[in-house]
Amino acid sequence: MIVKKTNMSEDIMALIKEKIIDGEIKPGDRIIETKLAKELGISQTPIREALQRLSGEGIITLVPNKGPVVKTMTPQDVFEIYSIRAMLEGLAMRLAIQHASPKEVAELEQFYMQMKVKCYDDAVRTLLPDSSHIHQTIVNLSRHQRLIATYESISFQIALVNRILGRESTKLKEVEQHKELIDALLARDPDNGERVIRMHVHRSYREFAELGAVDGDSAAFPAF
Repeated sequence: MIVKKTNMSEDIMALIKEKIIDGEIKPGDRIIETKLAKELGISQTPIREALQRLSGEGIITLVPNKGPVVKTMTPQDVFEIYSIRAMLEGLAMRLAIQHASPKEVAELEQFYMQMKVKCYDDAVRTLLPDSSHIHQTIVNLSRHQRLIATYESISFQIALVNRILGRESTKLKEVEQHKELIDALLARDPDNGERVIRMHVHRSYREFAELGAVDGDSAAFPAF
């Protein structure tokens, strides 16, 4: 990744997030400023600024006498992410059904059809980016700017838990589970659409809990 001199700290933040999502940097790992500075060929000053901002977003923890460490997600963290997702996406689906034009819904349906084709393409390793696109598009179609901004503020945490859960997912499962969201949009029933997407998010949470992905104890995940 090329780090530009303008908005340097933002580029470094994006790079660190990318490394975390890709699994190159794992929860609990320490981020060594000198190593990253040498890798990027820059001073440590913008790296410290980026790490401070990531700390403010709750992505890393600044540990005394140790330095910046990627935060490990607890069952409570995962519960909070999924429970707020269910509320935000429920409202987004309701508003999208009310406000999205037939053309916009048709475009998302066409995207889903292309996703189905990819399911049988061996060159496509995962459909998680396609699944995320469907969710993000529904949020955008809500036309609710504060909802969109709030969703954006937790988008990295959503991506992180999706990556962990995605280890157990299959392309066919992604296609099958997201058909219900497209069908709900096409049906144009706000009450049913909100119910469907809330259940969709809740099912993902329960699957995550059953993996015992954080500490091997699915009972540690709060119910909602």
